[in-house]
Amino acid sequence: MATEPVLAFWAVALLLIAVPGADWALTIGAGLRGGVVPAVAGLVTGYAAVTAIVAAGVGALVAGSPSALTALTVAGGLYLVQHGATTFARPSALDVRTGAGAGWSTYLHGIGVSGLNPKGLLIFLALLPQFTDPRYAWPIPAQLAVLGLTFMTTCAAFYLCLGTLTRTVLDPRPAAARAVTRLSGAAMTALGAWLVLDHILP
Repeated sequence: MATEPVLAFWAVALLLIAVPGADWALTIGAGLRGGVVPAVAGLVTGYAAVTAIVAAGVGALVAGSPSALTALTVAGGLYLVQHGATTFARPSALDVRTGAGAGWSTYLHGIGVSGLNPKGLLIFLALLPQFTDPRYAWPIPAQLAVLGLTFMTTCAAFYLCLGTLTRTVLDPRPAAARAVTRLSGAAMTALGAWLVLDHILP
């Protein structure tokens, strides 16, 4: 596969990742609780699943079915509302549990935020194919996999930096940390509610 489309996609992916959204909210909250690594690992795993779905051609079938897309959107939105409300209700910046159970739970939340976000699936469906070409030596699924891996690598690096920076700056300031955690929870709740209402209201 040629390097030019990969670099072009990387530039677009970086811009998309840099725009605050549910991933940001999860990363900031996890960073303040000492769980940025499992959170980012979960986000990347979710995007890996989305990449596999798109590369296998299943994503196009889901996007082409209004009922399936609505069900996925509502499920993803409700998940974001639930997780955001929990984050808002328990904003303690000093929750630094490091046990396996806490890490596993954070990892699963990361998968849920990225893997159940229908907007992410639609972005991948609309974006990835634009950077592929059937004339390349690699088959289209392999090209999609490379682009997905590029997105995941960029996502991991960006969010690890964001979570670490958040913890470094806000950990010595508990009141500010709680306020930011509440804000991230509220943002996630609002995003989830918007997804749900956008698809169930006429």
